[in-house]
Amino acid sequence: MAVSYKRLWKLLVDKEMSKSDLRKKAEIAPNTMTKLRRDKEVSLTILSKICKALNSDFGDIVEYVPDAEIWDLYNENRKLLGKDHVRGEQLPIDGYHLVVHVWIRNSKGEYLISQRSANRPTHPLMWECVGGSVVKGEDSLPGAIREVKEEVGVDLDPENGQVLFTKTRKIIDGKIYNDIMDVWLFEYDGEVDLGNATTDEVAQVAWMNREQIKELFEHNMFVETLKYFFERVDV
Repeated sequence: MAVSYKRLWKLLVDKEMSKSDLRKKAEIAPNTMTKLRRDKEVSLTILSKICKALNSDFGDIVEYVPDAEIWDLYNENRKLLGKDHVRGEQLPIDGYHLVVHVWIRNSKGEYLISQRSANRPTHPLMWECVGGSVVKGEDSLPGAIREVKEEVGVDLDPENGQVLFTKTRKIIDGKIYNDIMDVWLFEYDGEVDLGNATTDEVAQVAWMNREQIKELFEHNMFVETLKYFFERVDV
């Protein structure tokens, strides 16, 4: 789905108008109203009629909704279930999705650490390694390469990476995770330019050594679930 008219329906409630009232006032055909109810795209002419009828702007009646991210579902043994899952919906009790954590280390023994943007819904402005969910039809390695490119704009060589360990997580601190986590380590000595990132998920990046990362942890500035770093990554 690319558009949503939830704002329009809320506006009608605020104005104490029914959909039938709107159709008549804006001179909209019944089949067009059906498209609106189903969040289908309509012409600018139709939207203009609605805005005129309600004395509103486009942003008051319609919003863009990015295409949903789809995941493959696995069982606990990492076998595909042949089912899709839409990100944001409740995971089934017996379904797991694949995630990657990507630690990037240079020849000085420093790690590329990123600070989450202020607009992130969880852990805003906290520091972490690159990570994310593997999407439908994708495997762990391509997912790791993609996440790094999207978040920090770095093109990694697949041959320079290795899976350090894999962990199946079900519940953490009372929250259902239901994921299979691959932790990757890549060697990289190239440039890092956030201008090459394809998302705005990261506010800034920095190369840090073990002690600097430990200091962030001690000041509650590093995502807590990544504390395995000291025992299983930088060893």
